[in-house]
Amino acid sequence: MEQIIATVRGFVGALVVVPEQGGDFPELVWGDAFFYYAPDGGVPANVQPYGTIVTKNYPDDAVSDLDSPGRWRLNIHVDRAAFRELTGEEPRSLTRPRDYAAADRVMPHPVYGALGWVSVVNPGERTTETAVQLLRSAHDAARARCARRHATRGSQEND
Repeated sequence: MEQIIATVRGFVGALVVVPEQGGDFPELVWGDAFFYYAPDGGVPANVQPYGTIVTKNYPDDAVSDLDSPGRWRLNIHVDRAAFRELTGEEPRSLTRPRDYAAADRVMPHPVYGALGWVSVVNPGERTTETAVQLLRSAHDAARARCARRHATRGSQEND
């Protein structure tokens, strides 16, 4: 997990938020990690992270068995082509049964797969390189979205 976090922190313009006890974030997210493109260092308003690490089961998301010791899950938003290549299915047409608790396998996110998210429980030898490539692509896509938003705002301000 620390290797993934360190890698993302090395991306230009990346912001990695890891809420801790006593901070401004709810207890539910303490110990998790959220990845943003934020060259100014602040959490962007009205923007979802492009990747997350969760370290525990959530009330609506327990099929990955993350409450067991040493388990965590990397989640990454990917484009439709990557999703199809990785899962063999379209995001909004998921029908195959999956073992969402299986480690070191890229698969649709158990809750947000239909929205183009993939996940890996405990990335290891088979998936770490792919996961880093997916995070890089997600970061680049977030950077491009940010640039488009700023270009649109700039043109509106000049009108």
